[in-house]
Amino acid sequence: MAAAAAGATNAAAKHKELKGLLLGRYEVGKLLGHGTFAKVYHARNVKTNESVAIKVIDKEKILKVGLTAHVKREISILRRVRHPNIVQLFEVMATKTKIYFVMEYVKGGELFSKVAKGRLKEDVARKYFQQLISAIAFCHARGVYHRDLKPENILLDEEGNLKVSDFGLSAISEQIKQDGLFHTFCGTPAYVAPEVLARKGYNGEKVDIWSCGVVLFVLMSGYLPFHDQNVMAMYRRIYRGDFKCPRWFSPELYRLVTRMLNANPETRITIPEIMNNRWFKRGFKHVRFYIEDDKMCSVNDEDVFEDCLSELSSQSESDSELEIGRKPPSLNAFDIISFSRGFDLSGLFEEGGANGGARFVTAASVSTVISKLEEIARAVSFTLRKKDFRVSLEGSRDGVKGPLTIAAEIFELTPSLRVVEVMRKGGDRLEYEEFCNKELSPGLLSLTMGIAKDSNPSPDLDSDSEYSDSQG
Repeated sequence: MAAAAAGATNAAAKHKELKGLLLGRYEVGKLLGHGTFAKVYHARNVKTNESVAIKVIDKEKILKVGLTAHVKREISILRRVRHPNIVQLFEVMATKTKIYFVMEYVKGGELFSKVAKGRLKEDVARKYFQQLISAIAFCHARGVYHRDLKPENILLDEEGNLKVSDFGLSAISEQIKQDGLFHTFCGTPAYVAPEVLARKGYNGEKVDIWSCGVVLFVLMSGYLPFHDQNVMAMYRRIYRGDFKCPRWFSPELYRLVTRMLNANPETRITIPEIMNNRWFKRGFKHVRFYIEDDKMCSVNDEDVFEDCLSELSSQSESDSELEIGRKPPSLNAFDIISFSRGFDLSGLFEEGGANGGARFVTAASVSTVISKLEEIARAVSFTLRKKDFRVSLEGSRDGVKGPLTIAAEIFELTPSLRVVEVMRKGGDRLEYEEFCNKELSPGLLSLTMGIAKDSNPSPDLDSDSEYSDSQG
């Protein structure tokens, strides 16, 4: 009894410590759930009164078992996949002993709770499935593969909209081996694809499609397609693609499910084919959303994350709080060198990178650059959003990869020069290139005209001791 009482007192003290730690910004409430390395609490933003979920990770535990890279990758992935049907990560904080993920609070609970009561009506199941495919198509376009899709990892908000969660087993395209495949054995037994069981390598996109097929089957039937009390027997059925659709499945639905649960990944249906399927398209509306600038999911996240994981022994718990992605952008000598060939800063666009990044130097002020971008946006009926020195232009046309979204960020090179970096953040690459050639480049041309007469960039680069010292 005494030990139990002591344990309860200790737990209460820890919860009180957590509340005090985040008291300045978040009022921490009840425990929502817990795992081996983390606990999730309901919390309230004291300024906005908005409910959030805070995932608290024990730093010592993840360091001890070597999960640093795993947590780092999860942060990077959640920064990439900002979509209305995906649970959002708002910010990451850290102290000497803990890492905090401040996330969207989804009040409606798991989709599993609805399915546990029995199969859903066809229109309801179709709506959830459409939102699931929309979210997964977006993830794949961003190079993210979930690998553990199931009703337990799909949440519902108060309005009945689906939210994909738990990217703990997700992978990114950078992890693909030389053979073009993933090789990590992961997932939930009843939802895992046959090629994962074969352990010969698999395509992340095809694996997610299989899992989505199982989810669709469950929504429409109320039970699993490959269920068996014996796990090995279930695996054999999955490997053979051995399942039967119930009699109430329409011919259209039967064909769709059968193509998704095709045991051969080479001939399995693709995301574009699913979105073009007659059963799927009924009542489907492309999701309109704003893709935030995700510059913070680059190396800067890793740099600050390393700071989060450092011991910080010289600081107190309250003094050591850090936030990822809050530092203002800056340029060092290596950035400047990479921005232009041969230090010729008067050139227009220098293109490169997977997202067709382009940069140019201008003597125009920040407000002038933003005004010019606003003018271009109005001319082509794009939505423009501004935040500090970042601007986002979003097109009105939808596609498989979502609307064309372009982000521009303005850096100060010298007191008289600015560097403008333009990146494609969403949408089709060919559409982006056409927009740059026909609208963006001609529209921004006038901003580069005054460089030669208004300033001389070369002496700044040659004589500025800060740049020279940076190169060593």
